[in-house]
Amino acid sequence: MKAYGAEFFGTFWLVFGGCGSAVLAAGYPELGIGFAGVALAFGLTVLTMAYAVGHISGGHFNPAISVGLCVGGRFPASQVIPYIISQVLGGIAAAAVLWVIASGKAGVDIANLSQHFALNGYGEGSPDHYSIFSALMIEIVLTAFFLIVIMGSTSKRAPAGFAPIAIGLALTLIHLISIPVTNTSVNPARSTAVAIVSMDSLALQQLWLFWVAPIIGGVLGAYIYRFLDNNQD
Repeated sequence: MKAYGAEFFGTFWLVFGGCGSAVLAAGYPELGIGFAGVALAFGLTVLTMAYAVGHISGGHFNPAISVGLCVGGRFPASQVIPYIISQVLGGIAAAAVLWVIASGKAGVDIANLSQHFALNGYGEGSPDHYSIFSALMIEIVLTAFFLIVIMGSTSKRAPAGFAPIAIGLALTLIHLISIPVTNTSVNPARSTAVAIVSMDSLALQQLWLFWVAPIIGGVLGAYIYRFLDNNQD
């Protein structure tokens, strides 16, 4: 139960910090952090919580990572579903808190907030109107490389203590690449949380892609890493 709690709160922090930076701070007049700041915020959430609770649960905070690590032989299959449930619930809780905060701004347009609640999408839902094929490709490729970084940096033969830094920087880079394409998911729990809380119809219709593509990417990344490194540890 402590591991499930760590995944809940770790995913809460990822969604609240990453999506919160996009909703509350990215476009703030004159002092807005922009999408580079949002990318850094997502990376910092993973880095900080990996150090804080990674020793309790492994610090997945992402269903695609749990599935990928299971395929990669690093995580028991019996724990995948409980981890995913904990992650999704943590993400939804964070999105709900963020919604309460964001809707408390004087003069806020709830309909506009719903459509700009750090949602993931393709076509009309893409920040720069990229196609469904582009969205699938970038989410699969980036999640695969994210899994490779995670498995490599957490290997017993990797330098000790630096894995959270590598993982956090990798997630920052992932966001720098793909925010214009899909608003960056690589994490089904993150996408599900904001789609459900905002109740945006387009985001909910397109949510399937942000489960399918990251999980395919996670599995692909696990197989690639196992091919590259035969000495599994």
